[in-house]
Amino acid sequence: MVDRYQSKVFTTIYLIVKDQDIAEDLLQDVFVKVVQTIHSDKYNEEGKFQPWLMRIAHNLAIDHFRKAKRYPTILMEDGSNLFNSLSFAESSAEEQRVKEETLEMVKKLIEELPETQKEVLVMRHYLDLSFQEIADQTGVSINTALGRMRYALIHLRKKMKKINFAYDKTIYPK
Repeated sequence: MVDRYQSKVFTTIYLIVKDQDIAEDLLQDVFVKVVQTIHSDKYNEEGKFQPWLMRIAHNLAIDHFRKAKRYPTILMEDGSNLFNSLSFAESSAEEQRVKEETLEMVKKLIEELPETQKEVLVMRHYLDLSFQEIADQTGVSINTALGRMRYALIHLRKKMKKINFAYDKTIYPK
């Protein structure tokens, strides 16, 4: 079982936590939990094994962030943080501070969302998962995942408008 699924489970966890050591620890936790569940006869064989396994991996990775109260950052292919590479020229200290404050404000607004909306938004924008993958990992229908994303964006827009927070309307139209 470990040989068959280890790579896929590790990749899923690593994409969420972005730290190899933490991903390796969580990988072990996933398989311990799977084995314990199977041995205790709590596993329902009517479901598909791989989605169930991936759901456990996803939940443990998300629990890691709930405990740490932080979110993954968006990383570029070279490993650099997306928000550090948005400028084409070197930015001034003031521009850098504005970017940092903007990022913190967005994180704060995301934190205020209902848990189900926050989860879908993080999985879609930070992890670049498809809505089908989100639906599979959260155990809901694709329409529910789409609805949660829609409501998350509506709530974010309302909060941004309320505090007069500027956002790019060409990317996030009404």
